[in-house]
Amino acid sequence: MPHLIQAARAAQHRAARAAATAGAAHPWTRLLLAAAAMAATAAWEAGHRVADLHLTRRHERHPSA
Repeated sequence: MPHLIQAARAAQHRAARAAATAGAAHPWTRLLLAAAAMAATAAWEAGHRVADLHLTRRHERHPSA
């Protein structure tokens, strides 16, 4: 089920980029935020933890750690 985590991360990144460029109130941003929420819900319901969606700063800087 790692594909659910990857899908949730990708959806979250798309929504964040849309919010940064178009603003949080833009219809596309709101649609992408809803899609990100649905992807995160699917991952959660499959048994993944919320922390699985978010890498810690330590892991981002040092992937081998």
